[in-house]
Amino acid sequence: MQDRVVGGLEASARMRRRPRLAVAVVEELVNAIVTEVYPAGTALPPENMLCDHFGVSRTVVREATTALTEKGLVVSLQGRGTIVREQNNWNLLDPMILAALFRREDGISYLDNLSEIRSSLEASMAAKAAARATPEGLAELTAQIDKLEGLVEMPAAYVHEDVNFHDVIMRMSGDRLSKAIIDGIQSRALNTHGYAGRLSVEHVRDTQAAHRRVYDAILARDAEAAAKAMREHIESSWTKRRASGLQD
Repeated sequence: MQDRVVGGLEASARMRRRPRLAVAVVEELVNAIVTEVYPAGTALPPENMLCDHFGVSRTVVREATTALTEKGLVVSLQGRGTIVREQNNWNLLDPMILAALFRREDGISYLDNLSEIRSSLEASMAAKAAARATPEGLAELTAQIDKLEGLVEMPAAYVHEDVNFHDVIMRMSGDRLSKAIIDGIQSRALNTHGYAGRLSVEHVRDTQAAHRRVYDAILARDAEAAAKAMREHIESSWTKRRASGLQD
């Protein structure tokens, strides 16, 4: 387990150290692989062709190929080149891969899955927040729900503070691992039009009412009610946003 953690940290550090050109090449190739421009089992273009296509050196292409390998997307095979691997080998929590998955034609199915994950984890965290609530945590949550109340007629501004409302609850729960999972996955989805849906004051009013139910349960330190309210809020909100996004 420790070896895996250290390996992950080393891979992250290597990506940060890679030249900008290499990162740009990686992003384009990740998108091409995930969206099946290069399906599983096929080979990426030869190194010289990639150099010409991107206008970069062989060193940059090799750096990019190493990054793709670290993400589980490709494997180098003697005599066959760089081969795209099956999806079950991909690191689906990798930010670049996630962003590309949400852009696929079947991206809505991954957003459905994200909603299921959020519903489960955030319901559990809401229960923990209620059980572990401190005066300081409740004061912060109260300030946030009041701030949201003042933004109901301004959907675009409300969305930003909506994320912060959930963040306060997740921090109150003390469940740092679940919070990290949600933060990592949702950060990429928030930039996806299909996840946001159409903003409307009516939707925001419904959302605020749901937030109030979560808030009231946490304030009452009712863990079961907090979990139920959070689960219903996330599931109902996604159902509405999903329908709105599909109509666009």
